[in-house]
Amino acid sequence: MKPFQFTRLAALPLAPVLVTQARQLRRDTPRLPDAALPWTGSRPGRDPLRLLVLGDSTAAGVGAETQDEALPGWIAQQIAERWQRGTTWRAIGENGATAKDVLDRFLGEAASVPFDLALLTVGANDALGLRSRAAFTRDVRAIVLALRAASPGASVLVSLMPRFDRFALLPEPLRATLARHAGSLDTGARLAVGDLEGVVAIPTPPPYVEGFFASDEFHPSSLGYRLWAQFVFDSAPALDFGSR
Repeated sequence: MKPFQFTRLAALPLAPVLVTQARQLRRDTPRLPDAALPWTGSRPGRDPLRLLVLGDSTAAGVGAETQDEALPGWIAQQIAERWQRGTTWRAIGENGATAKDVLDRFLGEAASVPFDLALLTVGANDALGLRSRAAFTRDVRAIVLALRAASPGASVLVSLMPRFDRFALLPEPLRATLARHAGSLDTGARLAVGDLEGVVAIPTPPPYVEGFFASDEFHPSSLGYRLWAQFVFDSAPALDFGSR
């Protein structure tokens, strides 16, 4: 989780309250570790798909013990269940990474190895830092264009903002302020990638069920990652790896 930075004009009237709440939240929220190494792996099966998970703390598997219990492992399970195919996967990212961090620091490594399917998970830290909509959408589009150029035949799934309005650990008015800004960034990024071939922007998530969150009440648990992986594919019905 990236430290809160209340710098946008929209937050100025509430700045004293927001800063106080953010400081208290940083102090009281436990910092969970990344998923244990390795961040590469495989699931046996025919004609394995090459999977890339790229992004922020959720790409790093924060909230799960291993990447097998985070997005890569659960996505691989979805691929096996839906298309009876194996998976080789790798995860690249960092707790606290923004879209600009991914663009500047991780994209080269991500694009250096061919992939068939990429999941970009980014946005929460941009919202927490109150980055501008223009900067965020520019960075997301640049990342996706670079991924498409690196593996032109691949599909790219873009998972953007969580629903901050449903985060019980966030007090008001901090929760509503983050939710409004996140919604603006989410809309901008969807418009920025909506015209790109082979790209699907995943909708905002459904209500979080009991057990979705890890002990910090911010990152997904292993159950949360499993439900997220299922939701990703349910939200992209046109995606078909059965005949490749």
